[in-house]
Amino acid sequence: MPAAHDAPDLSALPPEVRAAFEAQAVALEAERAARLHLEAEMADQKAYAGRLEALLREMRRARFGPRSEKLHPDQLAFALEESETAIAEATTGHENRPAAKAADKAAKADAPERPKPHRALPADLPRIERVIEPEDRRCPCGCGEMVKIGEDRAHRLDIMPAPLRVLVTIRPRHACPKSRVGVVQAPAPAHPIEGGLPTEALIAHVVVSKFSEHMPLYRQSRLFARHGVTVDRSTLADWVGVAAWHLRPIVDRMTALLKRSGKLYMDETTIPVLDPGRGKAKTGYLWAMARDDRPWGGADPPGVVFSYIPSRAGANAERLLQGFDGVLQVDGYAGCKRLARDGREGGRPLVLAQCWAHARRKLIDATPKAGSPVAEEALRRIAALYAVEAEIRGRGPEERRAVRQARSKPLVEALGVWLGAQKERLSGSGKMGEAVRCILNGWGPLGAFLDDGRVEMDSNRVENMIRPHALTRKNALFAGHDEGAEAWARIASLIGTCRMNDFEPYGYMKAVLEAIAAGHPAGRIDDLLPWAFAKPAAKAAA
Repeated sequence: MPAAHDAPDLSALPPEVRAAFEAQAVALEAERAARLHLEAEMADQKAYAGRLEALLREMRRARFGPRSEKLHPDQLAFALEESETAIAEATTGHENRPAAKAADKAAKADAPERPKPHRALPADLPRIERVIEPEDRRCPCGCGEMVKIGEDRAHRLDIMPAPLRVLVTIRPRHACPKSRVGVVQAPAPAHPIEGGLPTEALIAHVVVSKFSEHMPLYRQSRLFARHGVTVDRSTLADWVGVAAWHLRPIVDRMTALLKRSGKLYMDETTIPVLDPGRGKAKTGYLWAMARDDRPWGGADPPGVVFSYIPSRAGANAERLLQGFDGVLQVDGYAGCKRLARDGREGGRPLVLAQCWAHARRKLIDATPKAGSPVAEEALRRIAALYAVEAEIRGRGPEERRAVRQARSKPLVEALGVWLGAQKERLSGSGKMGEAVRCILNGWGPLGAFLDDGRVEMDSNRVENMIRPHALTRKNALFAGHDEGAEAWARIASLIGTCRMNDFEPYGYMKAVLEAIAAGHPAGRIDDLLPWAFAKPAAKAAA
């Protein structure tokens, strides 16, 4: 007896019956494919609607919640700013799905093209006109060149980035002078925000002003108003959200490339995130994963990727570093010890290298106002190690390792013996005794730099990457939403990497948004990484 799932043998049936069976099978398969497509579309719509509902609930709670949860007007502006950015990013992602694009294209093909009314902009703003002509204006009927019969004008707000100006795009329409054929006109250029007011330069300016110059969007809105242009803060938040969505693949690619390195830095800093349910901010964390091989002449370009995570648990570091196997330079945070254990999730146990600058800081913090002979002697010995590092900076890893083995290793061993003796005589409850014990507890990772010329004595390089966010944190008070904090981390990754490579963030952001709008192929995403860009001045001179 044949199995139930075996296809029936139709060879014995008459040809017309067999053909009917085959046609029915084809129709059933097409119906099944259509049903699966519709189910996928419904699931996507449901997820999209659920995400928007969650964001809108938090916005309503921040604006209309109980008096105990209500916020100061400026705080409310920040909360709405981040939520609106998250909504804009979600909407952009939903509308850029292949199915949504196909439906929109079909709808535009069926509907007659209507000129879009341009928004009223101050007449005194300078106008820069660019005319986009068709590639070929020869009439197909052979009568000669087509004649101009009209034009379309699109007004978009641009920035220089100092005084505002209006960029007017003119697309003349040409037709056969004998009315034998249709009209020829250059296609409208693509933009990140189709039909929107801002140019790519203006979006880049808003993004860089917020995340590099630490200027919140409500302040930028006031600057626009001083030029006579009313651009609401929520509109600026939409622009930032669209940019964050378009930049996500670049940051994802940077993350994958950094994890291929043999050595990385990792550190974290707090970022206040609004919790509307409690009417105040909660503490989230920006985790920084950085590569900087310049001190030993490494060929890989420097870069940093920030990730927002609501907590500081060591499991988060383990998750962020999945796929990375090598040396991890950290500040001595105990939660990272799990990364060096057998059975580490996401790869082999990592080699941890701890930071001497943090060990030095512990001694300084424990020193009373009257001074401490123990701290003075320990700091003197650590300074001797740094003097050796200053001499070998920029040399190759093998030479650095040889010098450290010959000169630094005896100093470290002697310091360890001396600290052990101080531990025995210092009070266990005193600050200095606690600092000495803390240093000795991380003694193995503190000595990792002796055996590997690629390792630095400290993690100051990644600390320098997270230091600017203190200004953004101070000026913006907090991120208004978890998803807004994720957008913050994504854009901060690109700006931080630009700085590490001595690239100007605004020029990079403008060029990348223009490339994305022009349809830059996904297979060449490496061309959009910050370290792949030449300086604007160098480009102009080339």
